[in-house]
Amino acid sequence: MDKQDQILHFTLAAGTVRGLLIDATQTVRKAQQLHGTSAVATAALGRALTGAAMLAANLKEPNASVTLTIDGGGPLGKLVCVGDGQTVRGHVTNPMASLPLKDGKLNVGDAVGRNGRMSVVKDLRLKSPYIGQIALQSGEIAADLAWYFVKSEQSPSLVSLGVVASDTAVAAAGGVLLQPMPGCEPGMIDQLELRSPIFGAIAAELQHEMPENLVPLWFQGLDPVVLESSPLAYHCPCSRKRMERALISLGAKELGRIIADELDGAELVCHFCGSKYHFTTHDLLRLLNRIA
Repeated sequence: MDKQDQILHFTLAAGTVRGLLIDATQTVRKAQQLHGTSAVATAALGRALTGAAMLAANLKEPNASVTLTIDGGGPLGKLVCVGDGQTVRGHVTNPMASLPLKDGKLNVGDAVGRNGRMSVVKDLRLKSPYIGQIALQSGEIAADLAWYFVKSEQSPSLVSLGVVASDTAVAAAGGVLLQPMPGCEPGMIDQLELRSPIFGAIAAELQHEMPENLVPLWFQGLDPVVLESSPLAYHCPCSRKRMERALISLGAKELGRIIADELDGAELVCHFCGSKYHFTTHDLLRLLNRIA
């Protein structure tokens, strides 16, 4: 039986550095199965899904969520991922886009592109969501996410994201996030950067080792303390009722046009999981009457 994905919350240096270690292997496998992604699209989407899980890991408000959007102008098109703390979901515009290997590795940077932006929308169930944006630096996603933490949240961070995948399988996927807290010694970040090559290949490490064994291994001598472990899974909450609300939100004029133009009703397809919802003309008329 495959092990469940998890998010490990830990601290280093007497609590002055907080960290996350995420095993997202099953999550990214599910994404590849749902979207039929090429190897490079799987790597990009997997990194983005893990990044969304990082952003959402410390949400406290019930029903809060984070939406991560990456649009770099590359052949993959736009990546959109949503996380709520224990689940993530996502999609990529061109899931079958492919590029030759670069230096023997999947060319995520060119596939995503660098001429665009990364945006983070945090819906904390308040009147207005928090929105942060940065210009993409590399398209590799990890470096871009680290830059987002610096520019939008004023939090210097070390970020590692990795996916080992082919066109048909995902061997491993995961990520590491390290952030200094108040009281952190200035030299600590330098120490962590020196160790970054160790945890930079996290996906390769997860192929052979359990996540809970990696924290003491990587951060030996830095007082690593695992605080908690929470589950992570790919999950889409779409439903017929949600699709009904989406149709109603179009307004009476647009809904009336759909009824007039589509003799067989309408079929809505969820971008995140591919589920299809068919609405007959009678169904659409019923929704139109609710608006009126």
